[in-house]
Amino acid sequence: MEEKRKNILAGKVNRQRLTLGKYEGRIKKRLRTWQEDKFACRLWRKDPTLWFPKAVPEISDRLGWLTLPEAMQEESERLRAFAEEAKADEIRHGVLLGMGGSSLAPEVFQRTFGNRQGYPELIVLDSTHPAAVKAVEAQVDLRRTLFLVSSKSGTTTEMLSFFRYFWEKVCHVTYQPGQHFVAVTDPGTPLEKLACERDFRSIFKSTPDVGGRYSALTFFGLVPAALIGLDVGRLLDRAWTMVEASAFCVPEADNPGLALGAALGELALSGRDKLTFVASSSLEAFPAWIEQLVAESTGKEGKGIVPVIDELPRSPEFYGADRLFACLLMEGDDNQGLGEKITALEAAGHPVIHIRLKEKADLAQEFFRWEVAVAAAGAVMGIHPFNQPDVQLAKELASKAMDKKGRGKTAAKNRGEEVAGANHQALRQLLSDWLAKAQAGDYAAVQAYLRPTPETTALLQAVRVALGDRMHLATTLGYGPRFLHSTGQLHKGGPNTCLILQLVDEPADDLAVPETNYTFGSLIHAQALGDYQALKQRGRRVLRIRLGEDTSKGLKFVLKALG
Repeated sequence: MEEKRKNILAGKVNRQRLTLGKYEGRIKKRLRTWQEDKFACRLWRKDPTLWFPKAVPEISDRLGWLTLPEAMQEESERLRAFAEEAKADEIRHGVLLGMGGSSLAPEVFQRTFGNRQGYPELIVLDSTHPAAVKAVEAQVDLRRTLFLVSSKSGTTTEMLSFFRYFWEKVCHVTYQPGQHFVAVTDPGTPLEKLACERDFRSIFKSTPDVGGRYSALTFFGLVPAALIGLDVGRLLDRAWTMVEASAFCVPEADNPGLALGAALGELALSGRDKLTFVASSSLEAFPAWIEQLVAESTGKEGKGIVPVIDELPRSPEFYGADRLFACLLMEGDDNQGLGEKITALEAAGHPVIHIRLKEKADLAQEFFRWEVAVAAAGAVMGIHPFNQPDVQLAKELASKAMDKKGRGKTAAKNRGEEVAGANHQALRQLLSDWLAKAQAGDYAAVQAYLRPTPETTALLQAVRVALGDRMHLATTLGYGPRFLHSTGQLHKGGPNTCLILQLVDEPADDLAVPETNYTFGSLIHAQALGDYQALKQRGRRVLRIRLGEDTSKGLKFVLKALG
């Protein structure tokens, strides 16, 4: 029977190869131990003692993702009908208002597949920068736009602020504003109540036993996927292929998710905790989803795996002994140059995870593989992979800064940070003093509370390169407040190996948030300030620089000071 199952799955499951060198023995030993402990069987029984001897909150009630590929098939027809109705109504854009687990998988779907002809294009709004909000408003025709208001808790500050802003705007162009809004949330949340009160077009209530970062195959990921014209049933079928390959009867060493999880966990314990992604052009959006899954699941109790995405490729000798590489390849892409770089990394002794997909729909397999892997890695590392204990601190500090209208903005100005353009020599000295605190095994995290644009991203990537040249360490980049719902847990709860560069600007034009006493400008400043204070409380080496109103000019001053 087992041989028959293997033959059926052969050629269907995305290929995985682990080139682990001297670490291979550790991974094999871990998998043998799991085989003896019946890890796979117990995982499918949702046994919380896989992680801790005694049951703890948010484990047994956070394992619903294991059965999603089958359970969500029942919703595929409803999702198809929802999308067809939007198409028939000539909806041109879907704007997703949400953060973290509510936004990252939808962004992957849009960037990887694009929207089918006649179906809406998806725009993800996860920045509270007023210029970012204004840019989305300018990009769409409100009368032909659906707003997907997405939040598991139904209370997310950013989501509610976005909703209030666009609700008021839509009220100016139609007498039925609710028909332009769709809610995706858990049952019984304030968002569900709001959607009922304001007569939303649709309400999709997701399963509550799945955490946000594991929710790609729930309504949080599948409603946006259906809206842009993807065949949700087909995606779930592909995910089911990986479920079958990971079944309870599969030996742990042959289980793709458990083998990957054993490698992630054991190499992290061996000091190879900088999980660095390289990907084919067709898959370049996917690591941002894995980034949240890995960082928020493992970054706690002074431990953690640091996901490194979109880092400029370097020669093998640049990388330290803290790297583990994950290479995601799509057949049919031009992978020759990428393949040569990976071969060189292996020759230099770096461990490499190889995963190869046949076509884009097989991406659904990878959501499930990585969920199993990260949950299993948590067991190796002795951490709770389903909670986020350090996220709340920054939220509370940001809330305090928002007690009064505009206070977040004023408080930020009064902290005495160096303004990038004010004094070049002083800025250079400030950066040098900060860089001097770096040690082997550290990494630099650039936190940009700026409007995401191609120009700004290019300059921030140049800052990463300059930091890498100066420090010879791994670098990461995140836009705020987006990263607070992704890598923010790792920064505060993970190992104290991060040097954090927080960059904020002064928006030239602010936007009021209707039904509140604050603006988007004061909100983003309060969020930046709250996280800065949380990082300082946790003893992190953080440097905060204000760029002024001209973001581009300010970043160029930072680059000059780093040169």
